[in-house]
Amino acid sequence: MLNSHLRVLHEANRASWNAATIAHNSHKGDQTRFFNDGGDTLFPEEVELLGDVRGKRVLHLQCNCGQDSLSLARRGAEVIGVDISDQAIDFARNLSLRTRILVEFHRADLYAWLPEQQKLSESFDIVYSSYGALRYLSSVDVWARLIAGVLRSGGRLVLIDFHPMLQMFDRSGDFQHPYSAPGEPRTCELGVSDYVGDSGPELLAGDFQEGIRKFANPYPHHTFHWGLGGIGDAVLSAGYRVDALREYPFANGSRHFENGQACEQRRTLPPSHLPRLPMMFGLQAIL
Repeated sequence: MLNSHLRVLHEANRASWNAATIAHNSHKGDQTRFFNDGGDTLFPEEVELLGDVRGKRVLHLQCNCGQDSLSLARRGAEVIGVDISDQAIDFARNLSLRTRILVEFHRADLYAWLPEQQKLSESFDIVYSSYGALRYLSSVDVWARLIAGVLRSGGRLVLIDFHPMLQMFDRSGDFQHPYSAPGEPRTCELGVSDYVGDSGPELLAGDFQEGIRKFANPYPHHTFHWGLGGIGDAVLSAGYRVDALREYPFANGSRHFENGQACEQRRTLPPSHLPRLPMMFGLQAIL
């Protein structure tokens, strides 16, 4: 589905995420105890968009280390999680075993995995993706069509992610990139950052540990800018009906800016020198 150049970029991202995930997980404390004590990593915004997932078959794409996947399963869904990172899927599988929350995890590039599921006639009630996922999609048009191939009729695509506008700014809040550069690869030689450690204890679900500090990723990563209009067009062109599109003036669980203002419910606001910005968006689309 993708040309050889894009596959190379995806594999480079896999290496960068593998390195970063080790640092991320060093800060997470005892996740087994967190879940066994009833912990849940989902925020109110995605819970509202997802609705009641009891008895639903949910595919969680770009699931990272699986905490949200386990939270969905705890809420009564049958969940499959897919992520490109070996380290993330190893962590997710081990956490599933230790907590006895049943989730099936696959290490794969979604652009290769989804066509195989379509051949097997696999279908889902909900396909879900969140927080930082869309900027790693090298084609939103192919992505939307592939998801349509595994959703049952009447099934839902549910997204919640950081607003594309944030990619215009660096961590200091200074302008860095234009908004309109649809699909253009951007290479960051610094690689995937230790955003878990940078965000700090007030934004992590569960106990925060000091873990690895001053992490330097030896592997660059590649991102792709998709504006809100481009994402919406890809979804509509693939045959979905957009049922909800929302913007939020805060970011959940992540400190995008060095001087971002932490507030209640593990949220952050922009630094004081920036105006009020949309920091996240949510989308629900029905096939």
